[in-house]
Amino acid sequence: MFGFMCRWFMPVNILLTFIIGSALGWVLVKITTTPIQLHGLVISCCAAGNLGNLLLIIIPAVCVEKNSPFGDSITCSTNGKAYASLSMAIGAVYIWTYIYNIIRAYGVQHNTSTANIEDSGEVPELLSNSCTKLLSSQDSLQSDMDHEAQLAVPLIGYETTHEGHFVRKIKQHIKIWTERINLKMLFAPSTIATIVGIIIGVTSLLRKLMIGNEAPLHVIDSSASMLGEAAIPAMTLIVGANLLRGLKKSAVGMRVVIGIQVVRYVAMPLSGICVVKTARHLGLVGSDSLYQFVLLLQYALPSAMTIGTITQLFEVGESECSVIMLWNYALASVALTLWTTYYMWILS
Repeated sequence: MFGFMCRWFMPVNILLTFIIGSALGWVLVKITTTPIQLHGLVISCCAAGNLGNLLLIIIPAVCVEKNSPFGDSITCSTNGKAYASLSMAIGAVYIWTYIYNIIRAYGVQHNTSTANIEDSGEVPELLSNSCTKLLSSQDSLQSDMDHEAQLAVPLIGYETTHEGHFVRKIKQHIKIWTERINLKMLFAPSTIATIVGIIIGVTSLLRKLMIGNEAPLHVIDSSASMLGEAAIPAMTLIVGANLLRGLKKSAVGMRVVIGIQVVRYVAMPLSGICVVKTARHLGLVGSDSLYQFVLLLQYALPSAMTIGTITQLFEVGESECSVIMLWNYALASVALTLWTTYYMWILS
């Protein structure tokens, strides 16, 4: 795979897009008071961009343009496809580990709380009995604690109690998130495919056997390519299938939709400029303008369509995801054109 060993900053750059986007998404859900079951969806839409499909479309189109700042069109297209492929592979790993577990965590939490509420019709009676027992137990517990407090040394008792309470809270949070995170998705099909692709790309013998029209095992490469081309229409159908229901009834408000667009098309691209300029100043990205263009473009892409597939898996926020994607990709044609033009201008 072209330049894999010397393009180490791309995984770091993509990780930064996820971190910055997640932070902005978290601020957004707090400002807009988004329902808890949609927190994972909103944060994911702010964090994960379409790091593969659109890059494979945009970069070759930019390379064949006249007066392109990236040199010869053939070399530009070859290198650009390599950068886009590497971006797609890394993005797939991050999405099916990080984004998958975010949506799963909030989805499981919502489904569990809903099931607990609907599980029994005796909730008021149970709640009343529990409150009565709780009040009586608190009274007896309070008297015991007052008696013990008189016997204990105040300073040592306070420090021990405070420290023990803090440690217990940390352990509880770690336990909760450990139970919610599904480590099996580290070996999801997309992740395994990424690992296999990288191995083939960096191994000269395997690459000569499978890549190229004259390769003995070229049929494997062509078959994988045909299957991959069907992925985009399939994901589009999944998103579109829920669009009608989402337009009729959706729990996501207009403020949330507008906020996601502001994050993806204003805050993220500006953050990307700061990150890439800093990396270039420190000598971390080299002098290849096409490579820097790809790094910048990773911050200006619309949300990843794979998010729609993940929401289908956990049956949480499917219709809301379709509404968000509708506006996200409707604005992408304008936003991507403006940012692409600006990136080419600052790199030329």
